[in-house]
Amino acid sequence: MLDLKFVTENKARVAQMLEQRGQSLGDADPWSLDAHRRQALQQVEQLRHRQRVCGEEIARLGRAKQDASALKAEMKGVSDEIKGLETRLLEVQSGLQEILLGIPNVPDASVPVGADATANVEVRRGGQPRSFDFVAKEHWELGTELGILDFERAAKLSGARFAVYWDDGARLERALIQFMLDLHTRERGYREVIPPYLVTGETLTGTGQLPKFEGDLFKTRAGEKDLYLIPTAEVPLTNLHRDEMLELTQLPLKYVAFTPCFRSEAGSYGKDVRGLIRQHQFHKVELVKLTTPETSMQELEAMVADAEEVLKRLGLAYRVMLLSTGDMGFSAAKTYDIEVWLPGQQAYREISSCSNCSDFQARRAALRYRPNTQARPRFLHTLNGSGLAVGRTLIAVLENYQQADGSVVIPEALRPYMNGRERITRST
Repeated sequence: MLDLKFVTENKARVAQMLEQRGQSLGDADPWSLDAHRRQALQQVEQLRHRQRVCGEEIARLGRAKQDASALKAEMKGVSDEIKGLETRLLEVQSGLQEILLGIPNVPDASVPVGADATANVEVRRGGQPRSFDFVAKEHWELGTELGILDFERAAKLSGARFAVYWDDGARLERALIQFMLDLHTRERGYREVIPPYLVTGETLTGTGQLPKFEGDLFKTRAGEKDLYLIPTAEVPLTNLHRDEMLELTQLPLKYVAFTPCFRSEAGSYGKDVRGLIRQHQFHKVELVKLTTPETSMQELEAMVADAEEVLKRLGLAYRVMLLSTGDMGFSAAKTYDIEVWLPGQQAYREISSCSNCSDFQARRAALRYRPNTQARPRFLHTLNGSGLAVGRTLIAVLENYQQADGSVVIPEALRPYMNGRERITRST
């Protein structure tokens, strides 16, 4: 979240930022609340000063064996007034905290200003979109005809927006996961983690999913404890060092994790209802970095390059987009989306989103480091990105490597993970 001092001292800038993001605070007024907070603090300090002065006078009168009952009665009233003010302070501070948790991050100066995705800026392209001498099919048609994707049986088990993977579909998904993990750990310097898939509300608050986006989450209850299924491994990975004090020599920390992800997709009904694009359960290989403010933008560029490398080795065409203020996520200060070419749809579709969240998440999760032994602690900068979304990568492989006879050629980079197989054909 944003620093309270920054918000209260930069009202015009915060209002402009909210407008650029297409958001507002509604009736919430942190500036008036903060004025009440300051006034109450000042009153409490004045009353406590009066307590100290009168306490000394009561002690003097006691030593002189003089009557101090009037002062004692006054102090009883002062004590009651302080308790009332402190109760009010707690209410005001709670209200301020609630408002601050609902304010999005301030976009970096390099982010294009715009209301939505139409203001996004293309940064570069990689590879050439494949052309076919036949009509390219979409992945759900290919997967069903090959017998490797089964949406009907998944619907019988769980309802809409789930899939069953059969045979080479399951093997291809597993191959992609292993390929991505090997690339990021062996060549790109990430440390592999298997985190919990169920987390507390506090953990989700640390990365910004709560309280604002609770409707997007799946919630469960174990006894008296509420737990949430993770929407992305960003959540547990970013919180690994919550409430810890890291040293400069430890930074940057680079983590990678393969996890299932669970999203309710609230409000997305009617969008991508067919196939694997927008599922309630999907797999993702996630990249997370914790670093210093001075290096976070360089680390963001490196993270985007790490995600791009997966697509390069798979021979998939893509483009990198810099998101506008109106299209960026709640916690992000700057975001690049990587979009892969899908010939079945004749369109580029998002396959990775890489964000620098500056110190926004670090303030929520108390992620700090000490520049040196004498220095005051500073908040870390946190970054996250898909390296990549596995199901969407499988879509891209199916659509880009489809053949006229309905088979799919397996990219060379994946063949060692598929027992040397070169092609997926109809599963019996």
